[in-house]
Amino acid sequence: MDLAFIITVFLIGFIGSYISGMVGIGGSIIKYPMLLYIPPLLGVASFTAHEVSGISAVQVFFATLGGVWAYRKGGYLNKTLIAYMGVSILIGSFIGGYGSKAMSEDGINLVYGVLALTAAIMMFIPKKGIDDIKFEDVKFNKWLAAVLSLIVGIGAGIVGAAGAFLLVPIMLVVLKIPTKMTIASSLAITLISSIGSTVGKISTGQVDYVPALIMVVASLIASPLGATAGKKMNTKLLQTILAVLILGTAIKIWLDIL
Repeated sequence: MDLAFIITVFLIGFIGSYISGMVGIGGSIIKYPMLLYIPPLLGVASFTAHEVSGISAVQVFFATLGGVWAYRKGGYLNKTLIAYMGVSILIGSFIGGYGSKAMSEDGINLVYGVLALTAAIMMFIPKKGIDDIKFEDVKFNKWLAAVLSLIVGIGAGIVGAAGAFLLVPIMLVVLKIPTKMTIASSLAITLISSIGSTVGKISTGQVDYVPALIMVVASLIASPLGATAGKKMNTKLLQTILAVLILGTAIKIWLDIL
């Protein structure tokens, strides 16, 4: 391990965590492909899909912890939504994280590609009027929220993500939650989800601890900074940034799979 390796992994963690705090995702949608492709491109390291998913799982926990802390005031967190979706996604992510040990590299990348493509399509569906709803007037189907988050959790646990890149479009398009409440609440749900996927990955020996620690340090610095920036940004711009990131990642993954 040399300085170039440390700087590369730190910058991947910092950039991904800043964006994750800003748009309300755990950051694996960005960091998974960055960890997979950038270190070997620069000649500093080469991680397998299992190692990348393990590093991502640990890092997401700390990235979302920083984001939730930044959003804790101002009524952004919907506690009922977090409870229903959080418990379901925790169960799903542990199942996916533990079961991923038996999957091939191509299998993990395929699951990631399907999740990213689904999220990208949903992000481009028009979301009219959701930001006109006052936070105190928000209503949603609790059991639909629970079932969808369980399914997302299983897929996300497999790839070491926490599923927020798919939770965010579900909350915006299906459950009709206002954008900034979606961003804050999804970070809290993702924090809960990441516990399941992290335990699953660690218990099956899929975590490389040195790069994971470097990513954690970067996350704790960058995620609150991103969340603070996200509070001040136009909601349409936040949705567009997330949609473009997800679409770009989906295209890259599918080009590799095919």
